[in-house]
Order: sequence, then structure tokens, then C-alpha cells
Amino acid sequence: MTPDFVRTAPIQALLDRASGTDLERGDARLKAIVRDLLEAAMITIVRHDISESEFWQAVGFLQEGASEFGLIAPGVGLEHFLDLYMDAKDAEAGLTGGTPRTIEGPLYVEGAPIVEGDVDLSTDPDETDNLYMVGTVTGPEGEPVNDVILHVWHANSKGFYSHFDPTGEQSPFNNRRRIKLGEDGRYSFHSKMPNGYSVPPGGATDQLMKALGRHGNRPAHVHFFVEAPGYRKLTTQINFGDDSFAADDFAFGTREGLLPMPQRQGDSAFVAFDFQLQRAEDAADEGFSARPRMHA
Repeated sequence: MTPDFVRTAPIQALLDRASGTDLERGDARLKAIVRDLLEAAMITIVRHDISESEFWQAVGFLQEGASEFGLIAPGVGLEHFLDLYMDAKDAEAGLTGGTPRTIEGPLYVEGAPIVEGDVDLSTDPDETDNLYMVGTVTGPEGEPVNDVILHVWHANSKGFYSHFDPTGEQSPFNNRRRIKLGEDGRYSFHSKMPNGYSVPPGGATDQLMKALGRHGNRPAHVHFFVEAPGYRKLTTQINFGDDSFAADDFAFGTREGLLPMPQRQGDSAFVAFDFQLQRAEDAADEGFSARPRMHA
């Protein structure tokens, strides 16, 4: 049987009823989205002759793996696709330049301490090297940006993030700060060097990656939000260029321009990295997406 089966009158009528398209009440855009998703799923079932048992096995996998959707989405490329789609829309609108955006990931925590000056991100001791990062936040013409808040977060040497650490050993907001910058737009912070990590062994993401013949490893990296009045909020991260998974990030977070090579001296690594923001077109550009985030 071919996918043309889905285009037959009975199946099309089913899609209209299931999505509410045949009713005047309800959200018209949501109806169209649900209908397209259902139709795509039905076409996939027919094209690959998915059995009833396989369908319910997939439903069970999604139910059991719901807590890892924030890892599965980047792992299958959907979060990176959103970045590519937003890039394409920007290019279509003539918006170019600025530091590349890349995935946020699921491990941001709201409410980190706001600090100023040369900042130490690490509350807890850690048996790892020291990381030093400096740079400047500028606008599209190279002008220093005023009133910047730089959100920074990264893992510890075991690849665990505070508030998500299964050992429970980290202090609240370890390796997490919001840094208020001065008028020159310069930042400077140091911390205990993060290491790369893999998805939780045996979890839903790990099972899926193995079934696809892929790994679930991320290189060592540091996450950033950069926000300032009048500028588009930037979501980005850097991967360390000397990490063995730098060019093979399972989450597709590596992008050109976001892969600095740390300068290592003894037990310290130094990274200089500048951010360039784009001007906001409206207030929505300055804000955060509606993604669910932990608050502590």
C-alpha cells in the first residue's frame, strides 16, 4: 500500500474531524497544525508499514521518556532545526551579522545571583582545571552595549549541572551567574573547567541514540544568554575546540564561530570571546522564548 491511502476520502474526513477542521469554533491555526501533524504521522505509518504493536511501543517509549524530551529534541536535531529556520527567516528579512545563535538545552535555571566585576562562577571546589573567559559585548556597528546582563551556566568536571546533579553534591547555582556589565560592555569571569558528558545511561535518549547507531556525547561547553535593552536577546554557547567531540556534538550545538580554542597553560585555560548583538525590532525580540525552565 502507498501513502496515497491517506489521501482517500475516508481518511481525509477523519483528519478533518480529529483536528476540528470541520468545526467553526476553536483555534484555526492550531487546527491546521494538528491536522498536518496527524497526516504526516499517518503517511509515515503507511510508508513504513508500521504495525499496531510498533505504534504502541512508540507511544510507551514517549510516555516513559517524557522527562527527557528536553534532551531528545536536540538529539534528533529539532532544536538545531529551529535555529536554522530562524537564521533563514532573518536572512530573508535582510538581518545578518551578530554572534550565531545555537541551542539552549534543557538545563538553564532561573534566578541565578546577579553579580558584577571579575566573577567567580564556582561555589564548590572541583578537581579540574581553571577556566578564565573575557570579552566584550558590542552592537551591530561595534559599539559597546550598555546595561547588559550576561547569563552563564555550565557543568562541573563530572558533567553534572547544579540543580540537576544526581549526586546532590553541588551547591545551589554552582557554575551559574548573571553578570551585570558596565558601560564598556566588557565581561570577565573564571570558574572550574567543565567537562563534556553523555546523556543519562539507559535513559530514553540513550536508548534512542543507540537504536539510531549514534552516540549521546556532548563536548565541554559553556552556555550564554545575552540580554540588553534595545537588542535582540541572544541564546548561544561555545564548545571548546580541543574537545574530542567538538565536531561531533550529539545535540548539534557546534556552529561556525562558536568553537574557540582554549589557550592552556598549566592547570588553567584561557578563552577570549566577544559577543555581537543585533538590534531589536520590537519588545518581543528582547525577551525569552516560552520554553519551560526551572526556577529556583
